[in-house]
Amino acid sequence: MSTSKLLDYSNVKKVRSPNLQLQGLIAAQRRLLNTHPSVPLISSNQSSLQAGIGGEDRVANELSKHTFFMENFIFHDLSLYYYSKYQMDTFFLTRYYAIIFEVKNLAGTLCFLDNPPQLIQKKDNGEINGYDSPAAQVERYGELMTLWFGSRKISLPIYRVVVLAYPKQKVERPPSKTKILFPSLISSYIRNIPLDKIWLDNETFNWLSSELVNRHQFYIPAPICETFNISTSDVRTGVLCKTCGQLGMKKTIRSWKCIHCGSQDHLAHLPAIKDWFLIMGSKMTNTDCREFLHVDRRTATRILASMELLSEGTFKNRTYLMDFEGLLRTGKLLEL
Repeated sequence: MSTSKLLDYSNVKKVRSPNLQLQGLIAAQRRLLNTHPSVPLISSNQSSLQAGIGGEDRVANELSKHTFFMENFIFHDLSLYYYSKYQMDTFFLTRYYAIIFEVKNLAGTLCFLDNPPQLIQKKDNGEINGYDSPAAQVERYGELMTLWFGSRKISLPIYRVVVLAYPKQKVERPPSKTKILFPSLISSYIRNIPLDKIWLDNETFNWLSSELVNRHQFYIPAPICETFNISTSDVRTGVLCKTCGQLGMKKTIRSWKCIHCGSQDHLAHLPAIKDWFLIMGSKMTNTDCREFLHVDRRTATRILASMELLSEGTFKNRTYLMDFEGLLRTGKLLEL
């Protein structure tokens, strides 16, 4: 049984992490000319990714509106490893069972095929697209979680559910054995699962929730230039002004000043450095920093030394790396 409550996230053990892939796509479009041949594909990837994240947020919001008689923990965007890496949109854990929710946000009419597993999308304009079956994906995640639990001597029933983010999504043919839900049906689905057996005692339940968080593996995407085969020379350099959105801030003694609107920002180099790592490459040299920020060697050295970057080599051969995983784990990525 569930009762309404106002956005209580106290049982959420893992929130959704900032999406580096999305940040890279957005940063690339800021720094490529609108006429660049890769921009349409990058924009399309951004739209698809944002639609997926929006669907996952709908599920998170729906779960936050309800509480249940049995204690539960929720993990959003949970990535684990068992022979291969797998990422679950939402993982719902109780002492009686667990549920994996795989969320899809695709417009039009959906047809789930079983042999071979495939999802066919028929848009209202007549366009037809094929995708990997989310039903097959969530079933596979269930198998991997069973093995992951088994490696820790844990036995727990695992339910698998595909959630369609919006009721406007029409299902022409559902999968043969995987449950399909809309977000508004999630609470009643959970409420109707029988609580036949307690599989986890309190100590194991709490230990397992911590183990899941500790074993989460953050996704660090390849730089955009590598992913989309873009020449780094096509990327516009310079420090971006967050006031007017133009590239062209100049370094002053203690700050940066925009040549377009006159705004000043003493930390304007931070998002520019992050842009470089998201777009250009995984290792930065002093020369890379100078050319990207339009500063001299001494200023570049001070900037690189002031940031919490990893480094390799010494003196002229030194390269710098952005510890994205560490920034995500500590929440400091939001400061850049």
